[in-house]
Amino acid sequence: MSASGGTKAIVAALSANLAIAVAKFVAFLFSGSSSMLAESVHSVADSGNQGLLLLGGKRAKRQATPEHPFGYGRERYIYAFLVSIVLFSVGGMFAIYEGYEKIKHPHEIEAWYWPVGVLVFAIIAEGYSFRTAIAESNQTRGKLSWTEFIRRAKAPELPVVLLEDFGALVGLVLALGGVGLALGTGNGVWDGIGTLCIGVLLIAIAIVLAAETKSLLLGESAGVEDVEKIKASVVDGDTVTRIIHMRTLHLGPEELLVAAKIAVRHDESAAEIADAINAAEARIRAAVPIARVIYLEPDIYNERAAAAGTNPGKNPDEPATPDEPATPDVPAASDAPDASATPDAPGTSEAPGGTGTGGGTAPGAGASSETGASSPSPAASDASAPRDDSGH
Repeated sequence: MSASGGTKAIVAALSANLAIAVAKFVAFLFSGSSSMLAESVHSVADSGNQGLLLLGGKRAKRQATPEHPFGYGRERYIYAFLVSIVLFSVGGMFAIYEGYEKIKHPHEIEAWYWPVGVLVFAIIAEGYSFRTAIAESNQTRGKLSWTEFIRRAKAPELPVVLLEDFGALVGLVLALGGVGLALGTGNGVWDGIGTLCIGVLLIAIAIVLAAETKSLLLGESAGVEDVEKIKASVVDGDTVTRIIHMRTLHLGPEELLVAAKIAVRHDESAAEIADAINAAEARIRAAVPIARVIYLEPDIYNERAAAAGTNPGKNPDEPATPDEPATPDVPAASDAPDASATPDAPGTSEAPGGTGTGGGTAPGAGASSETGASSPSPAASDASAPRDDSGH
């Protein structure tokens, strides 16, 4: 989702909610309907939520700093999570409280034409906002169902606006039904029941939003299509022969980190490997433009170790390797030379710098068991380049 598309939907929702909030509150003052009071608070909460989303989008554009080297893209996730909290506390809990009070102390609705007229106006205004959000979402939704789109979207703004507008429309229908039953039966309890239903609806939507934005805050990988594009871009069939393992992480809705250990030929020179890595980075960025941060670590792939099942750390981003039972009585390091006898043996040097890829191990240096490559000897481990956080 583009930032401009999300902003357009947010502004449309904000304009509609501000107008609706004023109209609902005026209707409450004239009619005394608890449904109208709950709906006016709901619209005020929604207006505040759209303000939070706009603020998060603005703060996320700040430049990276030494303290935050990967930038502030996740600010958009934080403010979307705050939206769910506001919707739960201000919208849902207040509506439940007001509905309970109305059921406990019911009274007739006065000046019925005010709440009915305002609710009809609100349905029209919310319908316009919802239509705008749907149109903006369809530009990026593709063939995904609406449920899949809300669950898989990496940008939080459109899912938030969609769920808020959907909840607002259903809430308006519930409020109209409660007011209508209260007028038809002369029993104000129905107005309170309608208010309770609005509160339950808002809390349910808030829980869904909190769960989805929590997943984004924890860190989600790239989508399936982007992962496949990255895999196809890394391997050139010449110097880079395969991906040993790969991890992707969204640093923000429109910024992706890619980290991979790649297999290179053992007879390639350091300069050739550096050129191959730079070329692979260029291909990745061309295929997936949001891949802003890329770390590629070269290594030597070992078929025997892979066949022994020494790659247990696979994840969905990782290419398949032969899936055979592990052979614990055949150590992966059995083929490694005795580095203590030959301190200057090849395979203990660090990878050349200047590639901009995080400096992987040089050709000939063994990788850890997760990669399916033979493990280095103790001396080689001390001299080799640093591994990633998972021990690789």
